[in-house]
Amino acid sequence: MFDWLHVLARRLGRFIVHVPLYVAGPAMILIGALDSSLLSLPEINDYLVIARCYTHPRTVFIFPLFPAIGSVLGCLLLYTILRRGGRAVLHRRFRMDHVLRVERAYARFGILALAIPALLPPPMPFKIFVATAGALQFSRRRFLLTIMLARSVRYYTEGTLAVFYGERVLRFLKDNGFLIVSIAAGVFVIALAIYLLSSKGRAAARETSDR
Repeated sequence: MFDWLHVLARRLGRFIVHVPLYVAGPAMILIGALDSSLLSLPEINDYLVIARCYTHPRTVFIFPLFPAIGSVLGCLLLYTILRRGGRAVLHRRFRMDHVLRVERAYARFGILALAIPALLPPPMPFKIFVATAGALQFSRRRFLLTIMLARSVRYYTEGTLAVFYGERVLRFLKDNGFLIVSIAAGVFVIALAIYLLSSKGRAAARETSDR
């Protein structure tokens, strides 16, 4: 992260760790929503989940849901804006060559093209996949479900690792760019790919792409 993000993460971390859950939870929803829509705060949600679950292990059962919900709300805002604005807005906001690559990914992999970037941490781009899903008129229900499942897997994985490995997870994340999360996400992606390659999964993906 950049220096200002380090400072912001430390300050937010102290706040999220020490306030009651009924304050920390809504705060994480707000941070997650801002990060997934109007702002870019790479890795901060992951850091805060780990810090809170490491300090308060019992919260691991509920706390990761808050940033996941926030991410869904933020993505829904961006999705809605692009759904109404269409490809014209998409092409003004993102580079044409990047948009074309994402559109090809959707054409080939369907909803899996959204699930993978939702699971993986930075530097994997994410907002362009959300925006393109809106511009392509993807099913809102499947869009929201995919984001919620993928983000929940990501944050619960981080929280659980923090409970068992403590500060070592924080150090490893800082030194290795969230490799642990990427491996866990890969397991989820493989399971999702197996489903999509099945006859039922292919039918669902075609239905989503046609909408």
